[in-house]
Amino acid sequence: MAGGGEELKLLGMWASPFALRAKLALSFKGLSYDYVEEDFKNKSDVLLSSNPVHKKVPVLIHKGNPICESQVIVQYIDEVFPDAGAFPGADAALLPSDPLDRAVARFWASYIDDKLFSAWKMVFKGKTEEEKAEGRKQTFAVAETLEGALRECSKGKPFFGGDAVGYVDVALGGFVPWVHAMEELFGLKQFDAAKTPLLAAWLERVGELEAYKAVMPDAGMMIEFKKKQAQEAAAAAAAAAAAEA
Repeated sequence: MAGGGEELKLLGMWASPFALRAKLALSFKGLSYDYVEEDFKNKSDVLLSSNPVHKKVPVLIHKGNPICESQVIVQYIDEVFPDAGAFPGADAALLPSDPLDRAVARFWASYIDDKLFSAWKMVFKGKTEEEKAEGRKQTFAVAETLEGALRECSKGKPFFGGDAVGYVDVALGGFVPWVHAMEELFGLKQFDAAKTPLLAAWLERVGELEAYKAVMPDAGMMIEFKKKQAQEAAAAAAAAAAAEA
């Protein structure tokens, strides 16, 4: 693989879709790096000093310099390593060369973070059934919009990036294990072949890429992780209620 582990270090958390996005970009670029798994309950001094504003993963450290926020990290990787691209299905560049196409790709990546993730948070953390139902409704609406985005960006080719994966494929790719997990956890088949056939085909296609399989966890791990979180939250709530009684 290109690059060097002594130059690149990624601070992440295995289940974070944003950390997975950074991993996916590094994988498609064929770059070697050191990986440091962070504990959200006990964040390392390196993380806190590298990202003092948000104190979140992912953080890419390149030659001692920290780069924060997943979208910024992917763009940085693409700019610093313009000729890297080791896996079939990966082009050398993730962002398009045309300024307009590049702007469109950045728009859709931001849309994914803003709309898809916020809808999921309502499903995961909604305090009422009405709020959770609204999250489900918004999730399907986002999927339909992304279906149109894929049609527009791909121009009839396999990926958002065209013949090879591009910036939007990486942006959405970090969420793929959770797409599968949410179907099992909540019955949310977001990328349905009947309603969003392009996204359904894209989901299967991306999952078959070697660069994807090299770094992505199995959806079953996500399911168990979320179930454990729910059990811990329920136990904490019960303990709090008992203390107030």
